[in-house]
Amino acid sequence: MPDPAADDSIGDERAWQAVLDRDREFDGRFVMAVTSTGIYCRPSCPARHPARGNMRFLADGPAARAAGFRPCRRCRPDDLARDDAAVLTAIERIRASEGIPTLAELADAVGYSPAHFQRLFTRQAGLSPAAYARALRAGRMAEALTCEDDVTGAIYAAGFSAPSRFYEAGQERLGMTPSAWVDGGRGTSIRWAVVPTSLGSMLVAATEKGVCRLAFGEDGESLAARFPNAERIEGGEEFAALLAQVVAAVETPGRADHIPLDVRGTAFQEAVWRALRTIPPGETRTYAQIAAAVGSPGAVRAAGSANGANPVAVLVPCHRVIRTDGSLGGYAYGLAIKQALLDREQS
Repeated sequence: MPDPAADDSIGDERAWQAVLDRDREFDGRFVMAVTSTGIYCRPSCPARHPARGNMRFLADGPAARAAGFRPCRRCRPDDLARDDAAVLTAIERIRASEGIPTLAELADAVGYSPAHFQRLFTRQAGLSPAAYARALRAGRMAEALTCEDDVTGAIYAAGFSAPSRFYEAGQERLGMTPSAWVDGGRGTSIRWAVVPTSLGSMLVAATEKGVCRLAFGEDGESLAARFPNAERIEGGEEFAALLAQVVAAVETPGRADHIPLDVRGTAFQEAVWRALRTIPPGETRTYAQIAAAVGSPGAVRAAGSANGANPVAVLVPCHRVIRTDGSLGGYAYGLAIKQALLDREQS
């Protein structure tokens, strides 16, 4: 009788491959038990791999202990639930705090040493606690600037204690000044066009620095909703050359590194977008591989979210990322377009 699996979709061969890849995406979905040593581990355990014939795959720690195995002291498979709970507790504390809690305060609250918790939080969330807090503050700032009638109101709505800190953070993370943001992009010039392609109509928009939006099925109204008070200029000779390059990048498989971009995200999002641009045409990567590429192998879900937040389709090739099981996963513009892009790049 086969060993019980935590997920019926995981067969022994797929589980073994996850172990070989040390794929953190499978941590918590099963444990690997080693008959020669009598221990069980997470799939991502950094210890040397045992022989395939000495490996059993069991649903979880209780199933492994019932079968006579003991937990690995290196990867501590039974701490997985505790680790997840600790990170969630820290995130709630960061969200509820008016300021930014120190690493020592967060670590003490969840019972870990600061150094260990720094590594754990970064692996799970994709950002350090401090970077996560700054990204959260930036998000609140952007929302406040959109909703408040003036910048002073936005400063306090976003939780900043002083205007100087608000403007310092705004200059670091936003693509325009806070006053321009609260005015819907006033003072910013964006050239744009909607062009037909073999994949459907496509919106292309660019500032003087580079392409800031590429999306299928969107139009001028969509752009206006993002920047209602920006100077939006449709077409134009100055924009035509850049537009031609973008259309060519969509219609003909190949790299688009030469096309300038003007995009902003959190530090983690921007790291993911840079990693996406290194994937050669005709190849794919999994969400787990992207997370590992940016130095956060445990942040698979965060990598998926950053992938989905990509503002410039094709130029940042988020369509080249698939699930670990080989399925397409999601795509903002529909799986038919994602499959078409992959097919033409692989042909």
